[in-house]
Amino acid sequence: QDINAYNGEQPEETLPFPIIADKNRELAVKLGMLDPDERDKDGMPLTARVVFVFGPDKKLKLSILYPATTGRNFDEILRVVDSLQLTAYKKVATPVDWKPGDSVMVVPTLPDEEAKKLFPKGVFTKDLPSGKKYLRYTPQPE
Repeated sequence: QDINAYNGEQPEETLPFPIIADKNRELAVKLGMLDPDERDKDGMPLTARVVFVFGPDKKLKLSILYPATTGRNFDEILRVVDSLQLTAYKKVATPVDWKPGDSVMVVPTLPDEEAKKLFPKGVFTKDLPSGKKYLRYTPQPE
């Protein structure tokens, strides 16, 4: 109920997402979710703010550990989930500071001819001092 109240919603019995109660901190200890620098009044390490994202294949795709004193950045978490979903189904990678709708990178293992077929909006390369054309970009595929 406190989580819903914090978000300005009516307290309810259920949340719209799964949450695990770990009153004895057994799971937090097993998963390394304790902040070694922040302690409670009894000297026990506080639990850190941890985000785990698992893919449909049930494999860990992302883990972010924030100190107990730092809140999570949900905009970044959503950006990463968007990137993971896009890159799981298209032969692209997302560059630094990418946001949905920005150009993406064509994976380096994809031959140029196949890239031209897969990305009809075009593939362009970044000019580099070495003259190599390995940084290839394309508009974000649908």
